[in-house]
Amino acid sequence: MVPTVRLPRYRFGARAYDVLSLEPLLYRPGRRVAVEALRLSRGARVLDVGCGTGLNFEYLLAAVGPTGQVTGVDASSAMLGQARRRVSAHEWSNIALIEGDAAELTTLNPGGRFDAVLFTYSLAVIQDWRGAWAQAWEQLRPGGRVAVADTALPTERWRVLSPLARVALFTGGVDASRRVWEQVPAAAQQITRRAMAGGHVQVAAGTKPQRAPVQR
Repeated sequence: MVPTVRLPRYRFGARAYDVLSLEPLLYRPGRRVAVEALRLSRGARVLDVGCGTGLNFEYLLAAVGPTGQVTGVDASSAMLGQARRRVSAHEWSNIALIEGDAAELTTLNPGGRFDAVLFTYSLAVIQDWRGAWAQAWEQLRPGGRVAVADTALPTERWRVLSPLARVALFTGGVDASRRVWEQVPAAAQQITRRAMAGGHVQVAAGTKPQRAPVQR
């Protein structure tokens, strides 16, 4: 099985990830915008792909309520260990965690069907990212929402921060050239887009069509 992420990078940094990742300063706003763009209702089932240490869980559970369900998938056992500690500390009972390659999702979670799929700062580090996208899209029900938040180099007046951004992207193993958020408008409808921090954070969300488009 091909590893979903560059595992050694996350194995040794998992415990300090929430602090060293500049989460409060740069990435939390994009995370929250992405969750809001899912337009979740009470009782919804959400798939969090590349859930890492569980930084999305608080926002997702606030939206889906006690009758909803969050399923987190990540290839890094160290990151999932931190996620499990977070779940235990908050005594969350409606979160399921799956360790494995997101590109093998239908094998890891056969028969899964979700109302929403979320990728936050994960798709650009997944080696088989197209496979991960396809597998998650398959498990998203027609009419469900998908959101991708990921990173690029800043532009315009924010360009002066490009050296810092390059360090952050390298440290996180991010391949910014993929422009992974563009998968959303290519496949979905009712698109919403937002660029933050001078384009360093890109968020795109959309709705899976009820029917597949007719090939001509």
